[in-house]
Amino acid sequence: MTDAAAGVDARFAACLAIVLRAEGGFVNNPRDPGRATNRGITIGTLADWRKRPVTIADVRALTAAEAGAIYRANYWKPCGCDALPPGVDLMTFDFGVNAGPGRAVRYLRTAGRGTPAEIIDRFAASRVTYYRSLPTFDAFGRGWLRRTEEIRLAAHAMARKA
Repeated sequence: MTDAAAGVDARFAACLAIVLRAEGGFVNNPRDPGRATNRGITIGTLADWRKRPVTIADVRALTAAEAGAIYRANYWKPCGCDALPPGVDLMTFDFGVNAGPGRAVRYLRTAGRGTPAEIIDRFAASRVTYYRSLPTFDAFGRGWLRRTEEIRLAAHAMARKA
C-alpha cells in the first residue's frame, strides 16, 4: 500500500469512527422513515447490500466491519471523499450518510471554493437550512442540529491538523 493510500484509509477510519458515534446503535423508531436501523444502516440499505431481504434481527446483528464496508462503498466513495481535504471529507461523508450521497455532493458544490474552514462552515449552514425544511424536523431536528455542530467542530479540528 502506498503512503497516499494509507493516508486515505486512515482518514476514512477517522471519519467513520465519528459517524458511527453519531449514528449510535440499534433503533426502530416508527417516525423514522428508515425504520429499523443499526449503526446508521437502515433495513433497506442492508437488504440492498446483501442483495436479499433482511429481518430486523439481521439489522440488530450488523457488525461494525460490515457497516464500515457499506459506508465506504455506498457513501465515502460516491461522495468523492478520497479527493477532499481533511475536514471537508468528514462534513461531506457525514451528510451523505444522513441525507444521501447525491445531495451531499450538490451541497459541497454550493459550499463553493475557499479554505477548508470556509467550506466546512458554509456546508454546515446549508445542512441546517435543509434539516429545518424537513417535515420530520419536529421529531428529529434537535438531534440533526446538534450532530451538524459536532461534525462541524470535528471537521475544523481535522482541517487544522492537516
